[in-house]
Amino acid sequence: MTKKRGKIMEIKQIGLKNLAELQKISRITFADTFGAENSDEDMKKHLDTAYSSSQLTTEIDNPNSFFYFGYVNGKLAGYLKLNVDDAQSDDEGQNCLEVERIYILPDFKRQGLGSKLIEVAEQIAKAKHKSEIWLGVWEGNPAAIAFYQAKGFCRTGQHFFTLGNDRQTDYIMKKRV
Repeated sequence: MTKKRGKIMEIKQIGLKNLAELQKISRITFADTFGAENSDEDMKKHLDTAYSSSQLTTEIDNPNSFFYFGYVNGKLAGYLKLNVDDAQSDDEGQNCLEVERIYILPDFKRQGLGSKLIEVAEQIAKAKHKSEIWLGVWEGNPAAIAFYQAKGFCRTGQHFFTLGNDRQTDYIMKKRV
């Protein structure tokens, strides 16, 4: 438990018993972040496939993926998904840990939870003897890009992310730990 800006923040690793909550928060946060810039059809297709019960179960069951809920003052506020080894969405090497998702509910943005989740990712990377953490961030999300740059991440490349039928560019950003 950590206290930031007068808020009590707690991070807890989750498992299959949290599937319904994970599915709900995934759909809400993704739609909130990306819904305005994408068609309803593409959003629906993505939400229905990426956050289906079967897809999330597969991800939770992967021994190289790790999910954490972030709580602010006892309320579920966001989550973090990390990947190592063959669970990484791109092969960035065995010395890397991927931050695949940091999603925060609208009412809890800009309260320090994103920073806390990055700290957790760094701690886990060190515990797993990884020398770098990396992530993909959509080129159309300047606030997220600025946040990661402020946390010490640098752009090292790009990859493509398909949302529905729309192929989009994500910047690859890395940080040594």
